[in-house]
Amino acid sequence: MDNTAQKPVALVTGASAGIGDAVTRRFAAGGYNIVAVARRKERLEQLASSLSGTAEVAILAGDVSAPGIAERAVALAKSTFGRLDCLVNNAGSGKWAPVHETDDATLDEVIDISMKAPFRFCRAAIPAMGPGSSIINVGSVFGTLGGLDGGIYCAVKAGLVGLTQTMAAQYGAQGIRSNLVAPGVIRTDMTEAAWEFPAFQRVNQEMTPFDRDGTPQDVANTIYFLASKEGSYINGQTIALDGGWSTTKYLCREALVAERK
Repeated sequence: MDNTAQKPVALVTGASAGIGDAVTRRFAAGGYNIVAVARRKERLEQLASSLSGTAEVAILAGDVSAPGIAERAVALAKSTFGRLDCLVNNAGSGKWAPVHETDDATLDEVIDISMKAPFRFCRAAIPAMGPGSSIINVGSVFGTLGGLDGGIYCAVKAGLVGLTQTMAAQYGAQGIRSNLVAPGVIRTDMTEAAWEFPAFQRVNQEMTPFDRDGTPQDVANTIYFLASKEGSYINGQTIALDGGWSTTKYLCREALVAERK
């Protein structure tokens, strides 16, 4: 029997960097073959090469908001591996602006990448999935509570929560689970510069009751757990990965005793 067809398959969007790269590597280490989708072909090729011998990686270079790419990705999974067991909607836009400063171009970009694309990938994936499959959407804690200057970013991330819940209700009886992972600000190449700003440190680090920053591996491990047999009774949930930031009114002692000027 073809061993490739026996291994479960995960489709990961935004797979070439940051959280997506970590997710892809975690699933590969866990025995999955991968369909990796991202814009940069050379990064996808590097990723596939680095996982050679661990997992077979089929790559698809393109913008997740492009028409038809979701259907192409699912077809690639079926033609290459004969199955699709997990969809990880990781790609998203990180643009922030208050509502009164958000132009239509930004509005459309964030909606297209962070709402329409996950919806389309879910729509394409569902018919290819069987019992035991799962969909994990990557959202944000700012989809569960508003953030200053969040604008359309917060609105779209809240929309992903609703999408996840309705899919859990619609397809759970078929054995297809849907959950959402909601990270806080995770330290990646894309967010690295933010750590140098005092305002960022005050809002995030000084208000987080934990002794370190979140990592892409933290997110990847949670996503992998939700897709695994160990997480097989979790459905329709939003899991915050923020060290307690969104559920406490914590303020570090240094900030509490600081004198205002």
